[in-house]
Amino acid sequence: MRRPPQHLAWLVALAAAYTVIVAVSNLLVDKFIDLGAFGMLSAGTLTFGATFTLRDLAHQSSDRAGLGRTPVLAMIGVAAIANVAVAAIIGIPGRFLVASFGAILLSEGVDTEIYHALRSRSWLVRVLSSNAVSVPLDSITFTVVAFAGEVGYGVSTMAQIIEADLLFKFGIGALIALGKTAWNRARDRRSLNA
Repeated sequence: MRRPPQHLAWLVALAAAYTVIVAVSNLLVDKFIDLGAFGMLSAGTLTFGATFTLRDLAHQSSDRAGLGRTPVLAMIGVAAIANVAVAAIIGIPGRFLVASFGAILLSEGVDTEIYHALRSRSWLVRVLSSNAVSVPLDSITFTVVAFAGEVGYGVSTMAQIIEADLLFKFGIGALIALGKTAWNRARDRRSLNA
């Protein structure tokens, strides 16, 4: 069966962007912005929030190319390994390596299964539903594994980190997903009027 080339090209581009953003995000993970009542935001969250929607776009491209979830799972695995390799080379603490690798594999794997279980639903429903589970799973797993037992990172501080993570990851992911949905609808209207 011939695969549509535009979907394969998008899949490759999305996988590359996803891998780079995961690595950059984890390089910034131990730098925090105090948001007062909204918690402590890791600078890495500012970029990492985009990975959830990039992954969902990769799901969509993979489905349209007739490839299913296998390329997306491979993308997640490659990103996790590349992230650990880059972090190890530049000397990121081991706890961040373990936390990042574990959180990515766990949350992204769960997200993939939820996304594919909802394939009969609209793209926006799949994205928001899968993110509703994977975003908290990622934030909680990473924060607890990376910071539990570290001086200065008690339960209260970790709760602040998780709170800010959730707000920004959901916010960034929702903005991208809603923006893509609006763009798709505008494109569909233009094609109907053409």
